[in-house]
Amino acid sequence: MTGRWRPRAFGSEPEGERRARIQRSPNYADGAFRNPVAVETLPRGSAWAFLRTQLRKSDRMRRRPAAAPPVHQLTAAELAEPPATGLRLTWMGHSSVLAEIDGRRVLFDPVWGERCSPFSFAGPRRVHPTPLPLGALGDLGPLDAVVISHDHYDHLDLPTIRRLVRTGTVFAVPLGVGAHLERWGVPADRMAELDWNETVQIEGLTLTATPARHFCGRAIRNRQRTLWASWVVAGPGHRIYHSGDTGYFPGFAEIGERHGPFDATMIQIGAYSDFWPDIHMTPPQGVQAHRDLQGHKPHGVMVPIHWGTFNLAPHPWAEPGEWTKDAAEEAGQAVAFPRPGEPFEPSGKLPADAWWRAVSVPIAHPWRRSTTPDAAPAARRDLDLAGER
Repeated sequence: MTGRWRPRAFGSEPEGERRARIQRSPNYADGAFRNPVAVETLPRGSAWAFLRTQLRKSDRMRRRPAAAPPVHQLTAAELAEPPATGLRLTWMGHSSVLAEIDGRRVLFDPVWGERCSPFSFAGPRRVHPTPLPLGALGDLGPLDAVVISHDHYDHLDLPTIRRLVRTGTVFAVPLGVGAHLERWGVPADRMAELDWNETVQIEGLTLTATPARHFCGRAIRNRQRTLWASWVVAGPGHRIYHSGDTGYFPGFAEIGERHGPFDATMIQIGAYSDFWPDIHMTPPQGVQAHRDLQGHKPHGVMVPIHWGTFNLAPHPWAEPGEWTKDAAEEAGQAVAFPRPGEPFEPSGKLPADAWWRAVSVPIAHPWRRSTTPDAAPAARRDLDLAGER
């Protein structure tokens, strides 16, 4: 589907020099980008078993909050005050994070649309409002860079990009994703399109696209012709990491060795399932990934992302937050749990309240779900296996 018959929200296939550059990439072979560790992107197991999880009423009810989640409504005055420590993070929901780092502003995976879908009438709908209306994105203040991890609809949103184009910001994207942005009106001279381990300098910050274990695609046919990435952003005084979407893999330790340790890592901990274990991490794997990124240094704060905003997997709505809290306490890891829109500074007092409990059904501790004596050791073995290289 090309040209005028291709819906605008689908974006565009890479062509010309962009396509030639993709074909020269060491991460591209046999007509597709390759993962650092092999993955299965199609759901595993019985299609009927998966369908049952989608149709069973009791499961559907648990995949949504029981009441409206608390959202901190941001104001321009609040964001105009610079962070006291030089680093402030504001989780906007799902994977969208505003990072104020060493006097600069970087916005990761901004999705302000009502649905993560190419259509306004169908697809997963957000369960809480944005902390700032789409029309008020200018209240975020000047943006030095917008960083995109990959081209899935819950990370790359046409209405949001079209609004951000007006700000004059620079877009840093994985190789091939620039084709979508170009169709949506982003000038080529305001894009930095990177392969894994390539770097760009933007306003005194060093942005590096780093490997991730995932896949791509916006149209009906997924040809694996745009890259997916995690990102490192380093300033004169601070370093941060955004995982994008990824399954667990040994590359976290390698990224940490090359670019860490980090003052904060934003780690995907939601939308996991036994039906697709290779492409999204569970909460224990997310905690382990943060620790891998930090090496042996007791350093840095983990910020859970990719949960709480869209219903994208069979697990209960509050489970990622609850289980991340459990896994982090077991590991002695500092984790921030901000409400959507709640700014915080990683070196200051961390938001630690389990705010989701007030608006969800209770979630069992993952290591206490069974009364058998071997339940806890077995689950701890699962956590240990997540960290094997």
